[in-house]
Amino acid sequence: MGVKERRQRERSETRDKILEAARELFIAEGYDGVSMRKVADRIEYSATAIYEYFEDKDALFHELCHQDFARLAAVFQNHSMAADPIERLKKIGQTYIDFGLNYPNHYKLMFMTAHPAAQHEIDCETKGNPEVDAYAFLKQTVEQAIGAGRFGEEFQDAELVSQTLWAAVHGVISLEIAKHRDPWVQWHPIAKRAQAMLDAVLRGMLKEN
Repeated sequence: MGVKERRQRERSETRDKILEAARELFIAEGYDGVSMRKVADRIEYSATAIYEYFEDKDALFHELCHQDFARLAAVFQNHSMAADPIERLKKIGQTYIDFGLNYPNHYKLMFMTAHPAAQHEIDCETKGNPEVDAYAFLKQTVEQAIGAGRFGEEFQDAELVSQTLWAAVHGVISLEIAKHRDPWVQWHPIAKRAQAMLDAVLRGMLKEN
């Protein structure tokens, strides 16, 4: 490996180190509680040094969100999805749960940590594209299920159905992340809880035959 390649690798490793330290701090202290100096102290760098990689805290937070949401979208795109929209919704729910369990720190930053208002404006270019927007992918499948007459009359609002399903899977993930070691409850295996939730919620929305 030449000098140039080694420097590029070292720079990439340092950048990743900064991002991981920032993720942990944003989760623990919230966006407002984090400063570039705190991130630098976490990895024993000078604040000046990390400014070589990120312009400011907003840029650092945006890069974390961009990477994490891109990772989630890629997970959906890399999984084969059933042609039947209801079966696809089950697969989407299970894939989403698996993502949260496999990447708990990423999930906590994405969905369990308050984001600054400006973040939503920055990411607006991806909104509504099912290939890169996981919510749009979910909503698109719900719309297909509604169009196929699979949901009951009271469940014809794609936004409402999508948000209800999202809330249900989020509840399973967040409980597992936050409370899975709590001895107060005799927890069933997460796979069993996830399957029971998906079956129950979707069954309650389906049109009666």
